[in-house]
Amino acid sequence: MNLIEEKFILQNNNFDKNIEGSFTWRTPSNIALVKYWGKQEPQIPENASISFTLDACFTLTTLEYKLKEHEESGFNFEVFFEGEKKDEFKPKIETFFKRIEHYVPFLKEYEFVIKSRNSFPHSSGIASSASGMSALALCVMSIEKKLNPEITSDYFYKKASFLARLGSGSACRSIEGALIVWGNHSEIVGSSNLFGVKFPYKIHENFKNYHDTILLVDEGEKQVSSTVGHKLMHKHPFAKQRFLQANENISKIAEVLKNGNLKEFIAIVESEALSLHAMMMTSKPYFLLMKPNTLKIINKIWEFRAATNSNICFTLDAGANVHVLFPENEKEIVNNFIISELIQYCQEKHYICDRIGLGAKEL
Repeated sequence: MNLIEEKFILQNNNFDKNIEGSFTWRTPSNIALVKYWGKQEPQIPENASISFTLDACFTLTTLEYKLKEHEESGFNFEVFFEGEKKDEFKPKIETFFKRIEHYVPFLKEYEFVIKSRNSFPHSSGIASSASGMSALALCVMSIEKKLNPEITSDYFYKKASFLARLGSGSACRSIEGALIVWGNHSEIVGSSNLFGVKFPYKIHENFKNYHDTILLVDEGEKQVSSTVGHKLMHKHPFAKQRFLQANENISKIAEVLKNGNLKEFIAIVESEALSLHAMMMTSKPYFLLMKPNTLKIINKIWEFRAATNSNICFTLDAGANVHVLFPENEKEIVNNFIISELIQYCQEKHYICDRIGLGAKEL
């Protein structure tokens, strides 16, 4: 364990624990521009990644807590998702609590009720585990702050990101906004494998209020989960080269975010999306998360860009849905194009208009 990890261990657990109540956090999803795919235990990324924090795609989580009446050794919690009791979510949360217990040892002293809902379809390639786990981590940190009001805001958010990472890697990028880097990188000051950090340089005006319209090509559960996909990178024939490529792309996109070169931004972001899916298609066993309509949308975007010189581009998460990215000054022309040409390829014409957000909010 290194010094940073030790810093997050609750040094004094002798607070007056006789408190009860609830905390609610609204925590956004995020979309990686440079992807991470492949990790080591415990949730350490094989390469650095950078993401836009979203706004309209969020998880709303309430954590109700009260001191246990009787001493018992395990964790005591119930989970409700969108109003329904969800025992099938319990193993993932149990794993999360086990991983973070060392840092927040008061967890076993309380009974919890977790109530959560998403503003978007669960498990459809929008990072629901990112927003869900970060929301839960923030609720846990709110209890720590209630027990120990002296912790600083900087420590609060860093530790929340650190804990969230242990639930879902990309969750550490959903605590703050607007651009978050996760993973050690020599050119990103303060970057760490243990938590996400705000992009530390001035962002060019071109990227202010950037739009992300998410085309829901397939709202069903993915046939291969991200957890399984990450594991398949361990013996992947192209893994080492991929990790190098991603870290080089962090260097390139860091310059682009500062200088505002939109054409270079497009080239990096689209290449990253296709590289991510290339890793899935060449793993053993191989799998394919894109659908025919994913490819139709990509080709339509390329045709439209060639015809209009627009700065529209796409990225993909680990799923079939397409994130359509474009600058604020093109919103009218691109929105018209999306409605007239692209939503026909969405499941039941469903899509979500989103944009860069500023991070999680306590309600």
